Amino acid sequence: MLYIGYEAVCDPSMTALEVVDIWKTFAGLSVLRAVSFTVKQGEIVCLLGPSGCGKTTLLRIIAGLETPDRGRILFEGRDIGPVPPHLRNFGLMFQDYALFPHRNVFENVAFGLRMRRSTQHDSSERIAQQVREVLELVGLRDFERRNVHELSGGEAQRVALARSLAPRPRLLMLDEPLGSLDRITRERLMVELRDILTSVHVTTLYVTHDQLEAFSVADRAIIMNLGQIEQIGTPEEIYRRPASEFVARFLGMTNLSPGQVLSTDAVACEWGVLHSVVDGFRPGDAVTVLIRPEAALLMTSTTEAYSTLPRHTLVSGRLISRLFRGEHYRIQLQPAQGKPLTFHLSTIEALHVQPGELVTLAINPLGVVLLPANARREKASVQANPSSPASLL
Repeated sequence: MLYIGYEAVCDPSMTALEVVDIWKTFAGLSVLRAVSFTVKQGEIVCLLGPSGCGKTTLLRIIAGLETPDRGRILFEGRDIGPVPPHLRNFGLMFQDYALFPHRNVFENVAFGLRMRRSTQHDSSERIAQQVREVLELVGLRDFERRNVHELSGGEAQRVALARSLAPRPRLLMLDEPLGSLDRITRERLMVELRDILTSVHVTTLYVTHDQLEAFSVADRAIIMNLGQIEQIGTPEEIYRRPASEFVARFLGMTNLSPGQVLSTDAVACEWGVLHSVVDGFRPGDAVTVLIRPEAALLMTSTTEAYSTLPRHTLVSGRLISRLFRGEHYRIQLQPAQGKPLTFHLSTIEALHVQPGELVTLAINPLGVVLLPANARREKASVQANPSSPASLL
């Protein structure tokens, strides 16, 4: 198969890409500021953040399509700043796929292979074999003669991916590759895309503004905001412990309040005194309190006695809304004090209550997370090194 050789040369302990202190300004506007991270061989790293945060500009700098004002890009230890884009052997795939409408699937996938034939001395037979192998890899066996206009959105995305993979790039860069697909197709291809990328062991940078997409595809994610890195870590690390209020809000967590640590297991905030796992803080410290949306359990006549829920905090209030979301209900509660709280309850739990009713929720202390009151950005702007404790912020 085409990618068998990758397994022999891919060493996940070795650094493939190193981005060092990248700065970029356009028309006096700072787009990237002090961006640094590393990517291991065969690793899938997602650049995740809102539109305009600098993700695509950073990708274009790595590809050689833009020049940074300051900083270096190293690949396998070599500064590639002077290397022109066409000699870097990086693959780049955009949201619109950019397929040639006048060429069939075979011709689209073979395009990059033919462009490099003069240096690789690939025969037509070898190119045809590579095209067939990479199309089979992306699930498009026997699609060689299909016209591009006959393809569905998902099939076109696979052709574009096959074309990017065919030349065996040292680094594959994907810029919002699923952004133009409908939700059902996108969610299906998230899983399939990760399976393909991990099977070929290709080092990958994946740009998206969709957290579900990033968390489904990535080994690690880099959260960006206003041209800087907010946090680096695995999807689980970032979701369980956001490094800042921005990260929490970007991930859809809105139960945030200024607070103060009272003891080794309690914190005061606008919703009262909550039991929490106080780790890394001391009594008296100012913090930002985050109550995770899945932290609540509805107390009803059928719920186990409160005594069986050690250290849970009871919060009572009036149910403002109940929105059905398929696998759960999204509810809003106006507590006795403080702003409304948003939680996700199971469909079985939420069936017991209606908007307007007074309800009581038990808050799991494991779902009460304490963030620095003023999370310093430089703490999160660390080398993307999975073995570094700093990268687990």
